[in-house]
Amino acid sequence: MARWMIYGANGYTGRLCAEHAVELGEAPILAGRRVSSVAPLAMALGLEHRIVGLDEPDALTEALEGVDLVLHCAGPFGETSRPMLKACLRAGAHYLDITGEIAVFEAVMARDPEIRRAGVAAIPGVGFDVVPTDGLAALLGKALPGATHLELAFAGLGGGVSQGTAKTAVRGLGVGSAARIGGRIKKVPAAWKTKEVPLGGKPRHVVSIPWGDVSTAYHSTGIPNVTTYMAMPKRMVPWMRMLDRTGGLMSAPAIQAALEKVVEARISGPSAEERASGASFVWGRAEAPDGRWAEGGVTAPEGYRFTALSSLMAVQRVRAGQVAPGAWTPSRAFGTDFLAEVPGVTVDPIRTGDATGAAASA
Repeated sequence: MARWMIYGANGYTGRLCAEHAVELGEAPILAGRRVSSVAPLAMALGLEHRIVGLDEPDALTEALEGVDLVLHCAGPFGETSRPMLKACLRAGAHYLDITGEIAVFEAVMARDPEIRRAGVAAIPGVGFDVVPTDGLAALLGKALPGATHLELAFAGLGGGVSQGTAKTAVRGLGVGSAARIGGRIKKVPAAWKTKEVPLGGKPRHVVSIPWGDVSTAYHSTGIPNVTTYMAMPKRMVPWMRMLDRTGGLMSAPAIQAALEKVVEARISGPSAEERASGASFVWGRAEAPDGRWAEGGVTAPEGYRFTALSSLMAVQRVRAGQVAPGAWTPSRAFGTDFLAEVPGVTVDPIRTGDATGAAASA
């Protein structure tokens, strides 16, 4: 009988996914490149493990023998997604990951014909990046045919971030931000836009960032203009813009290496208590040229807890044969009801209106 694998199980989020898999009665193979961290976790959870690096293509393909799906949790995905996806295509295994990186989403979607020929499904972003925002985007697009502009904002990382998330952020310093404009992804300045939106029942200050939906929302809805925001204090905006102006300085290898050492020394991720008590919130609004609009919100578990829940749901549905071969966003793979079915998620009714301000629930 075919098995499935969590690669990067020794990382912060990979461990959470492995532990949740065991809670659900699943028995994934745990894999990674460090025996010193993978083996003890596998032993503690009573699971098989395999040790292999992503820079060993033949060994990686061999490690996928008897595996029908990989949940890839080893970032930064800009460096790790391509070799793992290549190995999955060679082995005939489905590929899922928890990325939030725009370039990774675009790269996977561009390989759709090749992925279909391999007879497998490839679904990047099956965690907090980007299931809540992608799910809401799909609901807004469905409620407002003809929408041309979409804004999405989120809050919910108050308990801190994992080392992997922090390292990905470090790699993005000095390279500005991004938005989708006229159907194309374009570079924009850091903190390009700011606004106040309702998140968690109160107005929150949000700042534009290059979240994964700059890619995925277009593939899910066809809406050609997409801006994504994250809640943060107003005092952070000048710092973001200053870092943006430093440009090449912050992206210099020596600076990057030094910052990554700081991350490794000081960041460990939210505690179990923070994950259990925390919550995340998403807001979205779509607009059409004639003044029609649709707006909605989502309340969900803390982001890393959400990732464990949603990624395991995705694994189970793909392995049950519910997704056709090809490259998919989460909402296209699993439908617009998937988000609401994640435990602990509440999706508010979509409100719609027109240029007069009249509103109703969709």
